[in-house]
Amino acid sequence: MESKNPIFSRRGAAGQQAWAGPTPSVQQLNQMYATPSYAPPGARTMTIDDVVVRGFMTLGTLVVSAALAWSLDLGWGLAAPAMIVGLILGLIVSFKQSTNPALILGYSVCYGLAIGVLSHMYNEATDGIVLQAVLGTMVAFGGTLAVYTLKIFRPTPKFAKFVIAAGFAAIGLMLLNWIGSLFLPGGFGLRADTPLGWIFSIAMILLGCFFLLLDFSEIEQGVRAGVPERYSWLMAFGLTLSLVWLYLEILRFISYFTSND
Repeated sequence: MESKNPIFSRRGAAGQQAWAGPTPSVQQLNQMYATPSYAPPGARTMTIDDVVVRGFMTLGTLVVSAALAWSLDLGWGLAAPAMIVGLILGLIVSFKQSTNPALILGYSVCYGLAIGVLSHMYNEATDGIVLQAVLGTMVAFGGTLAVYTLKIFRPTPKFAKFVIAAGFAAIGLMLLNWIGSLFLPGGFGLRADTPLGWIFSIAMILLGCFFLLLDFSEIEQGVRAGVPERYSWLMAFGLTLSLVWLYLEILRFISYFTSND
């Protein structure tokens, strides 16, 4: 006699076994309906550690490139094209909000070469000025980070708009001063060793610190919002850009008051 399987109790016409299990209850059906369908895991979100690691990579690439340009004593024949390429890459990353590591590290290499040549020129004119500028940049970074961490000041949307507008205005003024220098010695005096030049340099250093505040705020907001991990590259780029701005402005400002004489 054929024994019956407790699960498959009858066979179809084609000999296939038909399901004859227990009928699910209403509660079980509701649970089955409420269970979400399978979805692949989402991308990992950005953390502060991600930004720190990418920041070291981006800034480290710039420093290594600058050290090579310094040690090889490269001239402006290579540094000038590198600066132009770096400027183009920086504009692409900034306006497209690109997270492509190749573009960001390429910017670091190009600007590192230019900064290495420029720093070597300043150091030949004044011994030790580069070390002073590096220490000044570190102090400015640490002080700005302390102000933000201790919540002494936090950027507001109005403050962010002001800083961005001031940045564009500063670039415009420097461009006009450069055009003026083609016709007048020292241009309009914004980049000269004069009281006006000192005031402008101080304003540019403060503007660099303001950009750092915006960078810190953007990083914190990105972590809270759970943006994808790849955006840590963009955050690192912003920090590097602000530090380059600070270093160059501090280097210029110190050069007004130091000399080998």
